[in-house]
Amino acid sequence: MRVILQRVKSSQVTVNGQIIGKIGQGLNLLVGIAPTDSEKELEWMARKCLELRLFPDPEKPAARWDKSVLEISGEILVVSQFTLYGDCRKGRRPSFDMSAPPEIAEKLYHNFVNRLKQSGLKIETGEFGAMMNVEIENDGPVTLLLEK
Repeated sequence: MRVILQRVKSSQVTVNGQIIGKIGQGLNLLVGIAPTDSEKELEWMARKCLELRLFPDPEKPAARWDKSVLEISGEILVVSQFTLYGDCRKGRRPSFDMSAPPEIAEKLYHNFVNRLKQSGLKIETGEFGAMMNVEIENDGPVTLLLEK
């Protein structure tokens, strides 16, 4: 499982001109699922995304990495992104053989989203398999690659 985690001031996802997910301060998560991923990877990744200290404490301006998205009651936008497993080493066209097939990936993606929702935070999503426009107002910028 791969996640591109971005600390954002805001983010939204649009499908066919309609906004289907929109958040304020928090995290934008681009999520790629591998065929070997299981509930174990989902649990680890959800906990990591929720608990990483990526936000400043307003009472301690020098402490830039002091609070998690949970601690600031932030919001999370989760977008499926099979292209995170694109392999560009050979030829001129990426291979996506390392991405899970859609019927496997969709189930795991929704399970991951449900694990995040158990936090009580506002969790918004894109539409699995759809062509999406994602607007990201990156804060920092802070962008991390998480892999399990």
